[in-house]
Amino acid sequence: MTIPQTRNSGLPLMNLIRLKGIPILQQLHLEEQLLRTSSDNWCIMNDGTKDPTIVMGISGKPAELLEIDLVLRDQIPVIRRFTGGGTVTVDHNTVFVTFICNTDAVAGLQPYPRPIMSWTSLLYSRVFEGRGDFQLRENDYVFGNRKFGGNAQSITKTRWIHHTSFLWDYEVRNMAYLRLPKRIPEYRLARDHLEFICCLKDYIPRSVFLDKTVDALTTQFSVRSEQLDAFEATSNTKFLPSTRLLTRQELEEAAFETTLSQSLSL
Repeated sequence: MTIPQTRNSGLPLMNLIRLKGIPILQQLHLEEQLLRTSSDNWCIMNDGTKDPTIVMGISGKPAELLEIDLVLRDQIPVIRRFTGGGTVTVDHNTVFVTFICNTDAVAGLQPYPRPIMSWTSLLYSRVFEGRGDFQLRENDYVFGNRKFGGNAQSITKTRWIHHTSFLWDYEVRNMAYLRLPKRIPEYRLARDHLEFICCLKDYIPRSVFLDKTVDALTTQFSVRSEQLDAFEATSNTKFLPSTRLLTRQELEEAAFETTLSQSLSL
């Protein structure tokens, strides 16, 4: 998709980086760097990630959120990201879209979680117009009452990030790594993962979804395409991300904690 560079002049500038299949850890490091060190607005799209990986929010506890014995057995990487939100298993069937903005980028938008969430849902309403009962339910994107998009955010004094993992499709075995969290959306109604989620592929072609998301952005921003290698070549900022892989020792300690907790409850 080619974006006319002169389109919507007068609107704030949004730099767009479109990626395909880069590791989710690399993507999260890039996003954290852009949030912390850049003063520009960015949209990052990553069409899938190579290997199945579990991503937890900044305060996520493996003992509470993961079936750790299965995770260790299958050697599934576990990442603790720099934003809040829940825990997801991502792979080549996941499509990622991230907005990183200055707090004054969207006129009238208050830099707080709910207003940002509502603004993004209005943006995606354009993308899914005529393609199902799209809604924002609590912190999730849903068709009807079934989730297909999970969101996470971080807000600083002058900038914010909102990133989404869209469930294009899923492999049932990857859902087995996640435990039912203690805090769940009210609309979930204690449904298990397979009854709670749906697949984006049943509503819109993959490339059409990405292109229509860019189209929706052009109603709010003047969108300019950038290349990842060009950004990396011009970035002179030394940056140490907080997003990281959990070590096997950390997971084994969490597994011991789970076993101990279960034995004490008997």
